[in-house]
Amino acid sequence: MAGKPSFFRSILILINIGVIIAYLITCLAPFINTAEDWILAFPGLVFPLIFFALVFFIILWTILRSRWAWISFVVLLLGIQQILTVFAFNMPKEFSYQKKTNTLRVLQWNVSGWDSERHNTNTTLPKMIALIKKQNADVLCFEEFYEPSDNSELKSNISIFANLGYPYHYFIPSVNYENDYTSGIGIFSKYPMIDSAKFDFNLDDKGEHLLYADIKMQDKIFRIFATHLQSVHFASREYESLSKLKRVQKSGLKDSRTIVSKLKRGYQSRYAQAELVSAKIKESPYPSLICGDFNDVPNSSAYFKIRGSLQDAFLEKGTFLGRTFRFISPTLRIDYILVDKRFTVSQYQRIRVPYSDHFPVVADLDY
Repeated sequence: MAGKPSFFRSILILINIGVIIAYLITCLAPFINTAEDWILAFPGLVFPLIFFALVFFIILWTILRSRWAWISFVVLLLGIQQILTVFAFNMPKEFSYQKKTNTLRVLQWNVSGWDSERHNTNTTLPKMIALIKKQNADVLCFEEFYEPSDNSELKSNISIFANLGYPYHYFIPSVNYENDYTSGIGIFSKYPMIDSAKFDFNLDDKGEHLLYADIKMQDKIFRIFATHLQSVHFASREYESLSKLKRVQKSGLKDSRTIVSKLKRGYQSRYAQAELVSAKIKESPYPSLICGDFNDVPNSSAYFKIRGSLQDAFLEKGTFLGRTFRFISPTLRIDYILVDKRFTVSQYQRIRVPYSDHFPVVADLDY
């Protein structure tokens, strides 16, 4: 009996060491080339869980008066950059829809084809349009924006936004669905677009792009970037498998090799894409902001590379974790509004609605 406490203490130390190693790996994210060392990116997917596990051990060892409390605490401090990137330490505040004069309101949303695969678009689309209208944003950035190829049979979604007060748009289709729909990235603006351009990521499969549109707002010109980085393209079966893996069911293990393969390809592609995005942002002659579905968490190398010296609107005015993807994990924030430091982020909100697999996010930027 006398040996039992020592045995369990040893087990706890081993678990603590495992947590420390995973935590330290995530601290390396800004310096990792995930095109080569992609496996090191995996712990970042669950960084908040690793963080809370480390906090648990600090409390536990403090109660037990063990030096491991200090070891774990020092390790925690080593990851302060990651902590401040993942968690927003702001008090919740109700979003005010009344805009100030010198404010640019931006909405970012991966609309997932207006959720046409999961719901009847005839009922879902009007709800999504009504939600967007309510935000009264000046600029809208969409990914997976579906547009009918033949507007004589189906109403153009672009014309819907023109009628809502967004007469200026820049839409680049990425995928053509059996000649019925095109899907791509779109930027919509209440203010004139004086220039625009696209840059290809040159992917072998569903090729996405980086877009920008220069908008003239009063006497100011801003460059709005929009992008959709490489998705892992999980099918419904793989989402189910991930759910089963969390419950340690054998049937969920069958697809694990495919899941890891898709994650690997995603990390490799996004690293190269992030390099292009970062370069184009630095070339901008105007105050810039980028909206997009990065398909990666905020402690990833892709996020750090794109963000550079930009502000993260969520970190400035958001609260806690700010999850934007509805499935798999409550810790996945993969949709962003990153802005030039010449803006002041005055408001931010994430809107929890079930219409897409992503939540829309809105930010007010004072200039």
